[in-house]
Amino acid sequence: MLGQIRPQDLVDLFLVWIVVYQVLLLIRRSGAVQILAGLGVMAVAYMLSIWFELVTFNLLLEKFFSNLFLIVVILFQGEIRRALAQIGSSSFFSNTSRIEEAQLVDELSKALVACAQRGFGALVVIENEISLDYFLEEGVPIRGEISSDLIQSIFHPESPLHDGAILIQNGKIESAGCFLPLSKNTALDKNLGTRHRAAIGLTEETDASVFVVSEEQLAVSWAHGGVLSSHMDHADVRQALFNLFGKRQGGRGQKTQEGSSGAQG
Repeated sequence: MLGQIRPQDLVDLFLVWIVVYQVLLLIRRSGAVQILAGLGVMAVAYMLSIWFELVTFNLLLEKFFSNLFLIVVILFQGEIRRALAQIGSSSFFSNTSRIEEAQLVDELSKALVACAQRGFGALVVIENEISLDYFLEEGVPIRGEISSDLIQSIFHPESPLHDGAILIQNGKIESAGCFLPLSKNTALDKNLGTRHRAAIGLTEETDASVFVVSEEQLAVSWAHGGVLSSHMDHADVRQALFNLFGKRQGGRGQKTQEGSSGAQG
């Protein structure tokens, strides 16, 4: 039997293993365990309907499972779109040197912490590989250098752009006053405010990272992959930014809490 295995079979198994592994990671990141549990319950009900000869109930479930592929595509359309959109994209800091990256990280982290200390609510969206043109409601073009003073002035309560988010593309502040899609995850903490729900919602659909500052809790949070890391200090923010841009620096780990922040946006 081993002598009948071809090299193509090994490649085939390896590709299947990669697909299954990525699907499992997707399920864990997207919080789809409840959906899979529901499908599992329906599968058990289908087997029981056969066992107990429940003809009408069995027919209903049979129709459901005959369209299972279409149902899965509809349920996971956001995750599928995000995975497909990653093909052929470029990284955020592709045109900057390491020194420039360090300076940008310093300015971003300083701005976020300063906004928290001053009680300014803020949303900072960092585009990664997937273009965000389709997902954001376009704001006012800025196309300026990243600086702590500029970011704080945008999110000052008297600024006309403070309610929206700023979009960072290719190491620049591309626009301000942008609006994000809200998360559709019903399992999120009911105490989460609009800013946090918007941050989670965008990261559920794309590979972007969103930093949120709560004016009520005076705290910085980070949303990535649909997961919210809350109550970050300056060192945590810097570490998250360096990790995001591929620079592994020593420092404290992040306090990750999925949907645990109670700040209002």
